Amino acid sequence: MRPNTFSALMIAGILVATPMAAQDKPVLNIYTYDSFVSDWGPGPAVEAAFEATCDCDLQFTSAGDGAALLARLLLEGGDTEADIVLGLDTNLTAAAADSGIFMDHALGSIDFDLPVEWDDPVFVPYDWGYFAMVYDKAKTVSVPADFEALAASDLKIVIQDPRSSTPGLGLLLWVKAAYGDRAAEIWSALADNIVTVTPGWSEAYGLFLEGEADMVLSYTTSPAYHLIAESDDTKAAAVFSEGHYLQIEVAARVASSDQGDLADRFLAFMVSPDFQKVIPETNWIYPAVTPPGGLPSGFETLIAPETVLFFPAGEAQKARDEALAEWLSALSQ
Repeated sequence: MRPNTFSALMIAGILVATPMAAQDKPVLNIYTYDSFVSDWGPGPAVEAAFEATCDCDLQFTSAGDGAALLARLLLEGGDTEADIVLGLDTNLTAAAADSGIFMDHALGSIDFDLPVEWDDPVFVPYDWGYFAMVYDKAKTVSVPADFEALAASDLKIVIQDPRSSTPGLGLLLWVKAAYGDRAAEIWSALADNIVTVTPGWSEAYGLFLEGEADMVLSYTTSPAYHLIAESDDTKAAAVFSEGHYLQIEVAARVASSDQGDLADRFLAFMVSPDFQKVIPETNWIYPAVTPPGGLPSGFETLIAPETVLFFPAGEAQKARDEALAEWLSALSQ
């Protein structure tokens, strides 16, 4: 055999063997929302950090926003290819638990830094925050102090669809928690302030930044991104006197997964400093377990709601249908 022929065969063997070697690694498939896996989101850093410890292939599957994520899981049922779902919140966990798709996690006691007690055996929190209407201080001088004042103003807002977006659903429950039986009245008054309703958070925030609206439904922590990443202090969250609604985002193991041990390892990694330290400056929200060194400089400038509004998972599920009906009725008039 001539040397050049031997070399060619060796190269061909390497090209064939390399993909096979890659396939030998176990694959952990995590369903999550779009912004988590974006170039600027937590996904890339989380993937690199976990793969450095697991000798596995971590793959994220993007499925729209959080509520759309649950809808996809319910459609796929036991046939889903997901091993873990990351990106539901406490407004969806009761419905998710009822589906039978998820199973208990194997974590022990975790000292979470959350505004509420946490003892859920299925869902593991990884971050949290408060919803807020974010505005540009350079453009909006008269800032409403509650939803009634917002409805009475000429300000234009962009919000997210509660049927596909966890912030959108959070807004419905925020209004419901703040106003109770008057929620329908508030939505009727707010209807003419709404420029558009987007499927998810990314689209809505993009429209706000493009100047299409005066305010956008986001988080009290959103201004931290502009301050820290862009040295821009013109974005702020309006303080609402009725309080701000709490969101806790969670992940859970899928019962039909054939990567149970690897899924358990990821959930344990998720509450470790290597994961949690990524959250503040990629997801721009509070970590569920404050990493060593605390929060980045700039987070201390954020508003801290005096009143925390929150429906526990079961109550949120009960309130959802009525709140959604009130919202749809107001926007259809």
